[in-house]
Amino acid sequence: MVFWRRKKNETAQAEEERDEALLHPNGEPGLEPPIESEPEIVNEDAEHELEGTDSDVLNEIDTTPVPHHTKAQDALDDLELADDSNTGGWLSRLTSGLSKSSGKLTQGLSDLITKRKLDQEMIDELEELLITADLGPKTAAKVVEDFSKERFGKDIEEDEVRAALAESMTKILAPVAQPLEIKKPDDGPFVILVCGVNGAGKTTTIGKIAHQLAHKEKRSVMLAAGDTFRAAAVEQLKVWAERVHCPILTKDLGADAAAVAFEAYEQAKADNRDVLMIDTAGRLQNKANLMDELQKIVRVLKKQNENLPHAVLLVLDATTGQNAFSQVEVFKEMVNVTGLVVTKLDGTAKGGVLIGLADQFGLPVHAIGVGEKIEDLSPFVADEYAKSLLRIA
Repeated sequence: MVFWRRKKNETAQAEEERDEALLHPNGEPGLEPPIESEPEIVNEDAEHELEGTDSDVLNEIDTTPVPHHTKAQDALDDLELADDSNTGGWLSRLTSGLSKSSGKLTQGLSDLITKRKLDQEMIDELEELLITADLGPKTAAKVVEDFSKERFGKDIEEDEVRAALAESMTKILAPVAQPLEIKKPDDGPFVILVCGVNGAGKTTTIGKIAHQLAHKEKRSVMLAAGDTFRAAAVEQLKVWAERVHCPILTKDLGADAAAVAFEAYEQAKADNRDVLMIDTAGRLQNKANLMDELQKIVRVLKKQNENLPHAVLLVLDATTGQNAFSQVEVFKEMVNVTGLVVTKLDGTAKGGVLIGLADQFGLPVHAIGVGEKIEDLSPFVADEYAKSLLRIA
């Protein structure tokens, strides 16, 4: 009996090590700062009973109402939120934000090309260069093959190579460059579930999208703090809610995230809100618990309407490079991810990872982030990205 238990423990430990290797490859930065302690959840695995408990749950809910502002104050706030006078237009910010990635690529191209013929040796070196930019081996091979079709054996110059590579990359990126389309149903709000690992920028992304919807598209938005395991996440989302003048629904730390989602939907529906955005936890250290929690949120929402959620956005931190691939695989297993938002492209030389993600998964890329300012999140445009990555004016 003792031997059997030891073998069982060794098997469990081996499975944990395989999961850790998948989610935290060697050489990649940590996905989340260590948490000294997390609140203990009572009856974590029990199904949250919704029928007959509305009044009890509502008593525990903290709903922050929309702040009252004058039209003059709202106009001033709009100017403050949209102030990008010192940063130029979006294309300028994109080019600047991708400078680490583009610098690495263009310097490598300059070192590689000295007006020579495109031979097999150069193709191999070019492929290696693209791999170092985190396109991934398969995508790098695909780009190089397309690039070299009609140029093999010919003299080439650096500008020609850049333009041709940008064209090949755009072919891969164009099909996934799809804006997030929001169509409010007649019977309630358009519900967006936002997921991703802690530290990827979920909360900031929610705030920026809420700003776009509320201030640019004039939609009424409500937020829900579904990451009930981190007090910092709730407080940060409250700050964003106040900043963009959106109501937010919260519960106590450690509360059932599915209950937050349920009550938020009920409140948003009663208030005739256009959009409800739900934040979620991202603790990949315990993948099984996180999967159960996310799937429970979806089940609870579907009890209200089988079409919920209308969109599931996965927020990815570009600085994790190839680790983004394993994150997509994990979250696709947990929930039906409908689109991606890629953040922190300004802080990495691994901007090519977006091309690899587009090639391997084909998921829509709704937006990209190249900075901390509220205007530094913008809809993804394939050719702009490819040209900025290769420093083509």
